[in-house]
Amino acid sequence: MSMKTEYADYLHRQRELKEGSNARFFADQESRYVEPFQVYGNLYYVGDSWVCVHIVDTGDGLLMFDAGNCGASAVLIHSIWKMGLNPEDVRWIILSHGHMDHFGAANFFRRMFGTKIYLSEPDSRMFREHPEQSMVQISGNCMDELFTPDVEIHDGDVMEFGNTRIQFYLVPGHTEGCIACFFDVTDGKEKKRVGYYGGFGFNTLQKSFLEEIGDTSYEMRKIYLNSLRKVRDEKVELFMPNHTADVDLLNKRRQMLQHPDAPNPFLDDQAWKKYLDGKYDKMRALMEDPAQN
Repeated sequence: MSMKTEYADYLHRQRELKEGSNARFFADQESRYVEPFQVYGNLYYVGDSWVCVHIVDTGDGLLMFDAGNCGASAVLIHSIWKMGLNPEDVRWIILSHGHMDHFGAANFFRRMFGTKIYLSEPDSRMFREHPEQSMVQISGNCMDELFTPDVEIHDGDVMEFGNTRIQFYLVPGHTEGCIACFFDVTDGKEKKRVGYYGGFGFNTLQKSFLEEIGDTSYEMRKIYLNSLRKVRDEKVELFMPNHTADVDLLNKRRQMLQHPDAPNPFLDDQAWKKYLDGKYDKMRALMEDPAQN
């Protein structure tokens, strides 16, 4: 194959990606940049306008929740620096679940800085046995790869990262290995309890998807409902999302900027329950939809 032919093939593949149904996830990711900010105390936001990434300063290194979308590593690194933090200090990454829009920079951090990667046991198994379900195949870069985590998370695990003690639960639904976790953050005077839920999306609970993976009785939808109920009554004063829409993050940030002396809009001890209840009702509606049965 000549250089001209190879280049023509490259342009063809690039055009296919730009014109494909997944183009919005990978084209011009820099346009989703959000100025990083302090959410509360030792909790910081370094994600973009779609996929969330949070950092906790544990006093003994930085703990990062999720690693952004595949192809957005440079934006994430820039955000961390802009926040006044050092990417090299990220000692641990906790992944909410095993989809490519949340583990994008994980391999980079491991290779560059020796960062330890934490992923649930079921999603680690998914990487080994059903890698196609990670959806890494739709990434804009064929060199994006799956990985073996350094630590597998199990239901009920309690782990300590510096001064931060985290309670983990498995909440299967969006993937079999979604996690929920609960921990405290502090501004030096007060502590607030954070709740994090690994994935609410219904895209993996649609009829076509479930049938393709062999769940012809749509059992995972019932499991999803049980997961919501499992952690619904946990004490949560700060609901930490993994997609910005979960808590209307961008509008809350605007409120902080426009009204710096007003109460922190991210502190809301009812937001967690309300959102989980809303997802419960929407899943029940999907289950009653004739087109989805």
